[in-house]
Order: sequence, then C-alpha cells, then structure tokens
Amino acid sequence: MNCKRDSTKKITVRGVNIGGGAPVTVQSMCNTKTWDVESTVAQIEKLRAAGCDIVRIAVPDMKSAEAVSSIREKTDMPLVADIHFDWRLALECAARGIDKIRINPGNIGSEEKVEAVARACADKGIPVRIGVNAGSLEKDILAKYGRPCAEALVESAAGHVRLLEKYDFTDICISMKASSVPLTIEAYRLAAEMFPYPLHVGVTETGTEYNGVIRSAVGIGTILSEGIGNTIRVSLTADPVREVIAGLEILRAAGLRKGGPRLVACPTCGRTEIDLISLASQVEQRLKETDRDITVAVMGCVVNGPGEAREADYGVAGGKGKGLLFKKGEVLGTYPYNKLCDALMDLIKQDER
Repeated sequence: MNCKRDSTKKITVRGVNIGGGAPVTVQSMCNTKTWDVESTVAQIEKLRAAGCDIVRIAVPDMKSAEAVSSIREKTDMPLVADIHFDWRLALECAARGIDKIRINPGNIGSEEKVEAVARACADKGIPVRIGVNAGSLEKDILAKYGRPCAEALVESAAGHVRLLEKYDFTDICISMKASSVPLTIEAYRLAAEMFPYPLHVGVTETGTEYNGVIRSAVGIGTILSEGIGNTIRVSLTADPVREVIAGLEILRAAGLRKGGPRLVACPTCGRTEIDLISLASQVEQRLKETDRDITVAVMGCVVNGPGEAREADYGVAGGKGKGLLFKKGEVLGTYPYNKLCDALMDLIKQDER
C-alpha cells in the first residue's frame, strides 16, 4: 500500500474535506478555557479571519464538554474536541454538536468504552483523529523498541486503528507527532505506506515562534513535498493565529495553496545603495492591504533587479537613494527611496479597479 495525498480515504469535518485529493487544510487549537464560551468563540473567529480551516478545542472535563452546545450556537467553524482518558467526554461532545473528535482509543478505557464512542461517532457522522505522540507511547511498545522511533509510533497508531476497525468504524484520520523533526518525517513516510487513512501532519512541541516555524517548515514541508499529508497544524508557543499564518505560508511555499500576495526579495550585498531591509519590511506590511494572487519583488540593484524579478507581477529595485518601479519586467518610472513603497502600492491598487 502506498497512500499518498490523493489516494487516501476522504473524511468530512462539517463540510471541510480531508484526504482523497482534497486541498490540504490548516488547523490550529484554542488556548482559551473551553467553558469560557465568549473567549473561546472570539478566538475561533480570529483564527477563521487568519485563514484557519478547522479549530480544535480542549475538553479536559465535563464543564468544557457541556460548553460545546453554546459554542456551536455562536459559530459554524468546524470544531474538533481534544479528549484524553475519559470516554464520557467524547460521548457528551458528540451529543452536543462537535464535528470531529481527537482521541487515543487506547487511553480511554475498556474496549466497551471504545465501542461506545465509535458507535456514537458513527451515528452522527463524526470522524475520529487518532493522535499518537512520541512522548506518550504505550509502555509495551517502548519496551519493545527501547525508545520512541518511527516504527514505534506507527505500531501504536496501527493498534488504535485496529480497535476502531473492530467496530466497523473507518472514518479515521491519523497523526504521529514528535518533537524531533527527522523522527516525525520518518514516521509519516512509514504511515503513508501502511494506512489508507488521511494523515494530520505536524511537529509537536517546537517551541517559540522563530524556532518553531523553522522546525515546522522543515518537518511539515518535507512531508508535504513527498506527496504525504492531508491537513496540518503548526504547533507554536505563541498566539494560535501565528500558527495559522505559518501554516498557510508553508502550504504556499510547497505549492499547495494559492491566493494572496507573495513577496520575493533579494538578500543584501555590497552593491545595495538603499535600506533594502526596511523597504522589504514596509512592502510586506502594506501587502496585507490586498488579497490578490500576485508576486511582488523587492530587489536591491537597479542593474539586475528588473531582470531577475521578470516573472514578478510588480516590483521595485533600489539604486542610490532612489529606485525603479516595474511591472512584469517593464520599468515604469524612477522614484525617490521614500516614495517607492507608496508608488508600488498605488500601482497594485490601480490595477484592482
């Protein structure tokens, strides 16, 4: 078996398809207390505005599970309940309108409890994500392999899959996350060879935004570039909105998501006669004013800039205290350095009319 992105089973989370050739989706997780309905809904809407496709909420207790009804009344965002240990929380969330449940079937009790959750989810068309983490592998699997490894993660996932399949439940998504990037990559490679189900991809516990984005881009980007993975979450010790922004950029860099402006800028060198770093930052900020699917170049040299960025839709190239404005490689004019960004944005907005 070799289930790459286009050939996995397809599951649906409140109208959003995962797997079976559907576009790769971006997920994040609220860090609010789920029982605080107003705060949770407010964060969900911020995540939606940032481009998030699916949002997960923590359900550590019955108070949180009971809040699902009120949250559902206030938002139509696809919602995933994150549940550990207590099977009753899964049943409560299923009854109150949750769209997907994330569990480890092996840690919610006896097989009878797993069967009850599978039946409840099947009755309401709720898919289940089997979430395996390197830091919480079963003791017998750790004893067998001696340490967390790709084979151990996949064996753990396989055991959970068999448990759900025993009760004819196959509306499944799988994740096998680790804080080690190489370990995560290898686990997903093995999983793509073994499972027919869509894969939720991410590197866990990556840390604060700078390091976390780098590690996630390497891990998630590598997996996606090999045709593996159907939905992603960038896990950061940061505002969840930053996870969504990073996830979208990873998809764009991998050629899996289009839409919105793309900035390209050359590195600085000794030929640079303007403050290219500041100019690029200004343009990047101002590009948030448009949602057009365009490529914008900020180059440091008027000699090579227009030529090197010929494929860009719009761009500027700096000279000594001034720079060129160009469109599709054609120079349109020369402007003082402090007017370049405004001239560029005026041109972009002019073409929107």
